[in-house]
Amino acid sequence: MKRDLDIHVAIIEDDETIREGYAFLIGNTEGYKVVGTYPSFEDAAKRIVKDDPDVILLDVELPGISGIDALPKLKKLLPDTHILILTVYEQEMLIFRALGSGAAGYLTKNTPAEKIVAAIHEVMEGGGPMSAHIARLVISSFKRNESTPLTRRETEILEQIATGKSRKRIAEELFIDLETVKSHIKNIYHKLNVHSKADAIKAAKDNKFI
Repeated sequence: MKRDLDIHVAIIEDDETIREGYAFLIGNTEGYKVVGTYPSFEDAAKRIVKDDPDVILLDVELPGISGIDALPKLKKLLPDTHILILTVYEQEMLIFRALGSGAAGYLTKNTPAEKIVAAIHEVMEGGGPMSAHIARLVISSFKRNESTPLTRRETEILEQIATGKSRKRIAEELFIDLETVKSHIKNIYHKLNVHSKADAIKAAKDNKFI
C-alpha cells in the first residue's frame, strides 16, 4: 500500500549522470516521488518489488540483461506497473518488441524534460506516450504493402542497409551477431530475386516493402 498520493517512479538506467538527472527532475516535481534508481535489471530485481513503483523508466541498452529482455521479467514481477522505455534507439524492431512485451510507451532520450514528466502522468491515465518520430514509424509501418515477402526483421535490416549502415553496425544495433545479419540479407536477396544491395533497396521501395 502506498502511503501518499504521489506517482511513485523507479529508474533503470546504466548511465549514472542520466540516471541521477532523471531522478532529480522527477523527484523535484510536485506529485512525483522517485522510489528507486538502478544501473541494471539485475540490481533492480533485488529490490524493485519492495519499491512498488507505479511507473518504471527503462533504458534499452543495459549491462547484462537488456531493457527489452527485462521487460517481460519486470511485468511478471510487477504486473500493474507501467513501463516507459526511454532510449536513444529508434529501430522499428525494438519499438515493436518493446510494445509487444508490455511497454506502455516509448520515448527517445532527446525528449524534453517536461514531456518525460508529462508522459509518466499520461501512462497513469491509461495513455501510451511516444516521441513524435516513434509514432510516425509505427504509423508508417501500417502503410506498407501487406503482401511483402519479407519478415519484420528482414524489413528492418533492409531499411538499415538503405540508410547506409554496414552489416557490422546493423548487428551491433540490433543486438544480433554478424552471421545472422548475413543470413537475413541472403534471404532478402533470394525473396526479392536480386543480387546486390542497390537492387534489393530499389525492389523493396518500388513495391513499398520499406
